[in-house]
Amino acid sequence: MNMTRDTVVSSEEESAPSMLDSVLSVLLLVVLLASSVYLFGTESSYGGNQAALSIAAFVVSLIGLKNGIPWREIEASIIGGVSTSISAILILLLVGALVGSWVLSGTIPALVYWGGSLLDPALFYMSACILCAMISISVGSSWTTAATMGVGLIGVSLSLDLSPEVTAGAIISGAYFGDKMSPLSETTNMASAVTGVDLFTHIKHMMWTTVPSMLIAIVYFYVLGMSADVSMVDAKVKENLSLIEEHFYIGFPVFLPIVVVLFLSIKGVPALASIALGVLSGILTAVVFQGSALQGMSTASSDVYFMGYLASIFHTMSNGYQVETGSELVNSLLNRGGMSSMLNTVWLIVVAMVYGAVLERVGIMKVILKLIIDKSKSTGSLIFSTLLTCLGINLLTGDQYMAITLSGRMYKLEFKKRHLKPESLSRTVEDSATITSPLIPWNTCGAYMSATLGVVTLSYLPHCIFNILCPVMSCLFGYTGFKVSKESV
Repeated sequence: MNMTRDTVVSSEEESAPSMLDSVLSVLLLVVLLASSVYLFGTESSYGGNQAALSIAAFVVSLIGLKNGIPWREIEASIIGGVSTSISAILILLLVGALVGSWVLSGTIPALVYWGGSLLDPALFYMSACILCAMISISVGSSWTTAATMGVGLIGVSLSLDLSPEVTAGAIISGAYFGDKMSPLSETTNMASAVTGVDLFTHIKHMMWTTVPSMLIAIVYFYVLGMSADVSMVDAKVKENLSLIEEHFYIGFPVFLPIVVVLFLSIKGVPALASIALGVLSGILTAVVFQGSALQGMSTASSDVYFMGYLASIFHTMSNGYQVETGSELVNSLLNRGGMSSMLNTVWLIVVAMVYGAVLERVGIMKVILKLIIDKSKSTGSLIFSTLLTCLGINLLTGDQYMAITLSGRMYKLEFKKRHLKPESLSRTVEDSATITSPLIPWNTCGAYMSATLGVVTLSYLPHCIFNILCPVMSCLFGYTGFKVSKESV
């Protein structure tokens, strides 16, 4: 029997989900995702998590039907939820094309070459964190930072025989510091708008938890770098860099695509347009400077010179750059990118959005949030509850924007009742909703960072020191009352 949007319509009035409905829905997801991680480990995001989220979404839909919600409304909520992720999906596909075109253009090989030549291996992790923080503050986007400088730094770490997992943690720590503190950041503006706080008051108040967390992260990456064994690095680096130089022109003109994307981001051009123009500038740079790389990639049967170039460009954008250099390490540095490399991540985002949309439409989020607020008696427990709520929404809905808006709206009145200034709420929301999003494999941010940097989320998570410390600092300030702004009564 086929189920269509018109066949399942309840004649009863819609009723709110019970506490049992809500608790069982959340527990089911936790058990399914935990089972996925147990069975597949770090590979759980390549099918296991998608299946877990799909089963959980179907069960929540059944709860909605039981409570009198017509199927057509559940289906409409699913379509609406997935539609909100279209922008992220398009950006992901374009980032795949961007990485491929930037390898073909020599941009990423040049980043690896000059980074391997100039950066001190012992200071590399710390330098990566600081560099990404500076870029992210300038452009206001952790995603743009990861897709540009982050990809290059991962390549440098491989050429230096350093840990890509630690490097990814340093990149994400720096990128999210900038994303959080930049007045150009979407999440920063959203958090201040939802809670009714002046933007720069919000940023100034965040410094108390953000700066100490970042300083500790920098020390962590410094110590980790100084303790790394780099005794054999010089010989390996020279060999790898010479292979890169054989296959690409690595002069400074090939950095033009990075300049284009960063300039557009600073000017406030939307990410989708900036990355698309980054792909185009990468292709043009490849045509001008990387003729041998284009010819080496060509698989076209046509004898027409132009068609060979076009075939290389199409192949790189769709399936990534491919070359055989004689070195497995250099091959892993260069053979990457392509829109097809992002399809698994797109799959993960779509099913996460489906689950989040159904969960919100059935009303389970409201039941859980009300229970948490009712249990929060002190200022410390209220701030802890807000942090936990933001993390929970990130986990359950897979979307940091939903975590920011839902938490900001739900707690705004409660903070006002307790005579807490709204900047205390806005800081708490950002310390959790924004910062924890890249730590969750099925969250749009976690999926994006993993796909872009080529490192599994659960592998880089322990090294995202800044992202781990921010909510801890916020919780500590909440319970001690330090720098928690209150209204005069």
